[in-house]
Amino acid sequence: MSKKIHVMFVGLRGFPDVEGGVETHVQNLSYELVKLGCDVTVVCRSRYKQTISSQDLKSGIKFTRIWAPKGSGPEVIWHSFFSILYAAFKRPDILHIHAIGPALFTILAKFFRLNVVVTHHGPDYDRDKWGGVAKRMLKQGEKNAVSGSDRLIVISKHIKNLIEAEYSRKSVLIPNGVHVLKSESTNRIMDEFNLTKDRFILHVGRFVKEKKHLDLIEAFNLCNLNGWKLVFAGKVDPSDAYTSKVLDAAKSNQNIVFTGFRNRTELSELYSNTGLFVLPSSHEGLSIAILEALSYGAVVIASDIPANMEVDLNEDQYFELGNVNDLANKITMHAGRANSGKRRENLINEVSEKYSWAKIASDTLTVYQNLTSVTKYM
Repeated sequence: MSKKIHVMFVGLRGFPDVEGGVETHVQNLSYELVKLGCDVTVVCRSRYKQTISSQDLKSGIKFTRIWAPKGSGPEVIWHSFFSILYAAFKRPDILHIHAIGPALFTILAKFFRLNVVVTHHGPDYDRDKWGGVAKRMLKQGEKNAVSGSDRLIVISKHIKNLIEAEYSRKSVLIPNGVHVLKSESTNRIMDEFNLTKDRFILHVGRFVKEKKHLDLIEAFNLCNLNGWKLVFAGKVDPSDAYTSKVLDAAKSNQNIVFTGFRNRTELSELYSNTGLFVLPSSHEGLSIAILEALSYGAVVIASDIPANMEVDLNEDQYFELGNVNDLANKITMHAGRANSGKRRENLINEVSEKYSWAKIASDTLTVYQNLTSVTKYM
């Protein structure tokens, strides 16, 4: 019997029930790799993964909690550093680093003679929230990922093209994925927030500047859609300066709803019933939220950034980034235009085939196998 490949994931806060694209990606990838026979260890930040539950143990995934000082910048740096030291001690067959911030320590991992795979989830140095020092460190993380990793994975063609143009480095394109689930027939969230099927706009994601919640609120107010609501699903922290601005902007309209963080079943109910899903972001790698919305056959409107254009919606489902009037026009155009039964079915099948987590895990395992077969005899 062949030896299981032991892969260790670093660069995330933790899962389940932790918001973030990287967290969702690693969670789904981990479950599928366990099914494929891998030995999976996930290194989490202790304040996000406070306990190891019985459900965690049943999953077959091993979780390791490592402390790091609180604070978005220092926390990432210190946790990544400690995680690499832990990996050097444990000696996994594959150390898989996610995102270019943690990838700053790719060179250190290679110093310890580890087999290193890095997944580039997007040019985070373009995010609005980072200052000059943080942007330079993130850019250096990208450079270290490119120069130091044994294999480099990217989640979109846009990122692949950026890397090849700037660094002449070849990469493996393995996108984000989605679990295509049957539509949720419950009405718990619908009743809780007095929502009507096909009569609300949905946005799912963290409250960060690049998600452009303020643009969506302004556009919704301009549309003045009778009987419609705007629903934001995501953790609300009123102490955060940006979130506070969003809450203030929404005060004047009682049809704007904040559900807070919701688990997969609850999100399924929202995706199943929404009239429109809107993502006005200025920055994405490849939005899992868009893929999830499409997997339920929802009508999607998105900003015309390269990562969103890659999903290949109809032309009239994109609006010019930052153009609130254009966004309002597109919302008005598509409000009430739910996908027909056949169109919805075709869309769900297309997403299921192209963005299956099972396929993504299989492709990722191939990267691991190719790397370990090369290094085994070095």
